[in-house]
Amino acid sequence: MNLESPESSEQAFTHKVEFELNGSPERHRVPTSATVLDLLRNSCGKQGVRASCERSVCGACTVLVDDLPVAACSTFAFDVDGTRVETVEGLAAQDGTLSAQQQAFRECGGFQCGFCTSGMLMLTTGLLRQNPQPDRDLIREWISSNTCRCTGYEMILESVERAAELASDKQQDQDFE
Repeated sequence: MNLESPESSEQAFTHKVEFELNGSPERHRVPTSATVLDLLRNSCGKQGVRASCERSVCGACTVLVDDLPVAACSTFAFDVDGTRVETVEGLAAQDGTLSAQQQAFRECGGFQCGFCTSGMLMLTTGLLRQNPQPDRDLIREWISSNTCRCTGYEMILESVERAAELASDKQQDQDFE
């Protein structure tokens, strides 16, 4: 009795994953055990997604999946099949113009070593999509899932508040056009 699958043994332990990444379609075959972090860094070249704790506690690997923050290090790659994934590389405009979030972090010094910054930017993006005018308590709650060892968080809080202002100004400008 032949128990071999007609598929190759390699395909039996992989998944085909199709998703949108920063506005562009992606298609990959990944091992069953691959995480979103593995997929984004190794197959898609998105080095802004940081590998740090790999236990879903530091937030450095935060990406948005269908507008919700996700720890890429502890989410299986096959879970993003059919979704929209956003990384820090997708925040700036095609011409290099910084997003409101990036501009705010730059203006307010919401980074020092920069290791947590991509995760903080993605959390800020997700927060402002759900609540364009968050108060300080809500901002603190959202960014608490990302560990920063350098800033003491005050400049990050100010950066998120400034990002909300800039995004609101941008929206008002678009409404007048």
